[in-house]
Amino acid sequence: MKRLKVGVLISGRGSNLQALIDAAADPSYPAEIALVISNRPDAAGLKRAARAGIAHLAIAHPSREAFAAGADAALREHGVGLVALAGYMRILDTGFVEAWQDRLVNIHPSLLPAFPGLHPQRQALAAGVRFSGCTVHFVRVEVDTGPIIGQAVVPVLDDDDEERLAARILDAEHRLYPLAVRLFAEGRLRIDGNRVMAAGSRPPELPLFNPEALASAGG
Repeated sequence: MKRLKVGVLISGRGSNLQALIDAAADPSYPAEIALVISNRPDAAGLKRAARAGIAHLAIAHPSREAFAAGADAALREHGVGLVALAGYMRILDTGFVEAWQDRLVNIHPSLLPAFPGLHPQRQALAAGVRFSGCTVHFVRVEVDTGPIIGQAVVPVLDDDDEERLAARILDAEHRLYPLAVRLFAEGRLRIDGNRVMAAGSRPPELPLFNPEALASAGG
């Protein structure tokens, strides 16, 4: 089986990078991490890549255009077919996004289109929502937009603060991102306008209620 080569862009600790590395350690997984790029030389995720024997580099250039040029050249040199943003905290150059359109994905810790941008967990708590979660989507020029590949839902608890909610969402991210990459690598995704169709998938059958007691008591 020929495996899809994935390039991962990071800015920090790289916990989602690690989830992808762990998934790719299974020989039956249809993708491999070919290159990790960070805009920060001190990013802990670069050490994760080094420990896993994955090619990695830092492009610490303040210019978005210069970073994009360097990243694009390195990704193509390594034969990358999909670019995954995993905690990459800078806005990408428009030309880069357009050059990798439909081969560039991101994971965001909210149920987009709700709570885009910074501090989505704080936004969710301030809005008083009962559920939050994470979204994997194809990247477009506008931040946190683009066709949605998959989402995972987590409950928001009454005693949650930003840190506790973020940790619960992150656990879901670590399961969702490898699944989304698998679907892409297996050629099962089709973009129709702003919707993504996943061949062979099915939606969950049961609704979720929060608070659950309201549902069991008949409202």
